[in-house]
Amino acid sequence: MENNIKGKVVIITGASSGMGEAAAKHLSALGATVVLGARRADRIEKLAKEIVDDGGKALAFAVDVTQRDQVKKLVDAAVEQFGRVDVLLNNTGIMPLSLMESLHLDEWDKMIDVNIKGVLNGIAAVLPYMKEQKSGQIINTSSVAGHKVFSGSAVYSATKFAVRALTEGLRMEVNPYNIRTTIVCPGAVKTELLEHITDANVRQANEDYVGAVGISSDSFARVVAFAISQPEDVDINEIIFRPTSQEL
Repeated sequence: MENNIKGKVVIITGASSGMGEAAAKHLSALGATVVLGARRADRIEKLAKEIVDDGGKALAFAVDVTQRDQVKKLVDAAVEQFGRVDVLLNNTGIMPLSLMESLHLDEWDKMIDVNIKGVLNGIAAVLPYMKEQKSGQIINTSSVAGHKVFSGSAVYSATKFAVRALTEGLRMEVNPYNIRTTIVCPGAVKTELLEHITDANVRQANEDYVGAVGISSDSFARVVAFAISQPEDVDINEIIFRPTSQEL
């Protein structure tokens, strides 16, 4: 697996915890240079230091993916420092599940801004570089909820369905430039996402379920590494993974 990961420059958003943090550590261990983006600067700076102390290469940049200029600066800085960008892992996302009748309109807006516009901002920032290089890979994190809708997930699922649609459309447009695209759809993974849920009943139900069947963020890291590790003429377009015991 290391052969097509070692030496690659990988930008990871949402790298301050959970799946993004796990991916950063795992890819670095396989020889990638990781560029970490997240709003919590202290956490990604600490993570970057840990990776460097372990002999890896890492940089950290505070970035809010809803701000187009900040995402562009992140990508520009990575290219300026390392000369290229090989992979973008668009991983930032939020999941404030709630029933639609609760009318959590601000949360709806936030999910649209982070889960959809944030992905678009990342794509817009890396695409010119990857087209010029005639190579690259854009990995967008969707969800099992991007395939199935359940009570309380309507808006969240809508954003994750959108990520899948955007990525599939992107795939068809960028293959002339030798750019690969991958959608990763996790099931119940133990992360901080549940902390975004403000509806007490919905949160408790999801915490109980994920607590019972959820798997670690390392599972996501291994899936991402698998997609990147394929030969350049192989494009893993979508991966759905769940805990073995997950029914949904």
